[in-house]
Amino acid sequence: MRSRPLLTLAALSVSALALAGCTGTSDGEASASADALCAAAAPSGDASEAVTVDGEAGQISTATFDAGLTIEELERTVVSDGDGEALQEGDLVEYALSAFSADTAEKVGDIGYVGGEVLPTTVSAESNLGQIMGCANVGSRLVVTFPASESAGAEVYIVDVLGVTPAAAWGEEETPAGGLPTVELGEGGVPTVEIPDAEAPGEVELGVLKRGDGEVVESGDNVLVQYHGVKWSDGEVFDSSWDRGTPAAFATTGVVDGFRQALEGQTVGSQVVVVVPPAAGYGASEGHELQNETLVFVVDILGTQHAAA
Repeated sequence: MRSRPLLTLAALSVSALALAGCTGTSDGEASASADALCAAAAPSGDASEAVTVDGEAGQISTATFDAGLTIEELERTVVSDGDGEALQEGDLVEYALSAFSADTAEKVGDIGYVGGEVLPTTVSAESNLGQIMGCANVGSRLVVTFPASESAGAEVYIVDVLGVTPAAAWGEEETPAGGLPTVELGEGGVPTVEIPDAEAPGEVELGVLKRGDGEVVESGDNVLVQYHGVKWSDGEVFDSSWDRGTPAAFATTGVVDGFRQALEGQTVGSQVVVVVPPAAGYGASEGHELQNETLVFVVDILGTQHAAA
């Protein structure tokens, strides 16, 4: 299928590599957050109301409308309200969609109805995704009409709001083998690491702290993760998505080899601790400040998008 259906929701809102932070809220904050998203929601209009949708929310749909549908601006019509929680600012939204050409009324494709096709994406009142999904509940089905752009013709989307991904690993706790660094979790799942009083290992060592029930991460997948990295030598934090307040998205083949090993073969929802010696880290990066350091990462795997999707 064409790439625009994925890119519109994953990239028009915000860059998939710079997701907004996800933090817990009180009841009052949650209400204010939902109100802000409601205010951001695009209005219904002649184009979106001209589309008839067949099928149940959460399943691949069909849409009926006259070919040559005129779409002048972004419009949204709620086909069915979900019975789940209302979306809030900063939620990592799981979604699926069917896309149709406004010119021909023919289906362009479907994406997100099979696991591992789409990464969760952050919704905010300042983004296009807020216009699309604002004021929606989990389980809702929406008709969204997009005007033509320089790169693509006008299109009609049927968008299903499938769920909200937690901001930290949710799998069943496991006890890793001895000798690995100790991990303690604070509020919201933020990790701290205690380095053992021992010589750093010469090979990559990893242990599963939580075993998720989601898709298996495959080589070359794009993943959405929270991670926390410290140096074995002194326990100092050198990088942390938690400190930035935002999960990170990247390909498994775009990180140092020890980090890659901590991702591939694991399941979404898992938390892994991995020890990365210089040879599997930055040892070959001449002049890098971490060139001679053994690194420890705690990684929460929140989502994966298979490379072939």
